[in-house]
Amino acid sequence: MSIISKSRLSEYRNSTRYYSKTITESLKEFKAESRYSKVTIFLSHKHDETEELDSAISFLKRFGVEVYVDWLDDGMPITTSGITANRIKQKIKENRKFIFLATEGAISSKWCNWELGHGDAEKYIEHIAVLPVKNNYSDFSGAEYLQIYPYIYESDSTPNSFYVKYPNGDLKGLGTWLKS
Repeated sequence: MSIISKSRLSEYRNSTRYYSKTITESLKEFKAESRYSKVTIFLSHKHDETEELDSAISFLKRFGVEVYVDWLDDGMPITTSGITANRIKQKIKENRKFIFLATEGAISSKWCNWELGHGDAEKYIEHIAVLPVKNNYSDFSGAEYLQIYPYIYESDSTPNSFYVKYPNGDLKGLGTWLKS
């Protein structure tokens, strides 16, 4: 599995903005934008990885799609509960695509793995993908079960060309996949 480094992903942070913002400012702006936009992607991620989240949102927005992030949803309860789980299940179902932002932290998160299980049930195999991200200069320990999912990667031969690679080896351009 070809893995995008954290520093490579962070290059997309603020790439769609006119001036540099803090992560908090950027996520607040994203939350405001999402209220009025048609959401198309459920982005599963580890909540305390805000830099990775902001970078992934900026990266995906370059393809003209909108992203749903659960904790930016005003409809979510303040305290995590069964209501939270039911709302997440509903949002996974409502969104056209499911992307798992697979950082080391997300892979070890019970919530992220639970979301991935629901994404699998609702979206497998055409509308689910893993976006693997490793820490800079480290190996990705991963989890073998992720190998059954399509994943997003950047072509080594053509920089800035991203694809979704299916477990059977088939490729689809990321922009085409996101809009399918």
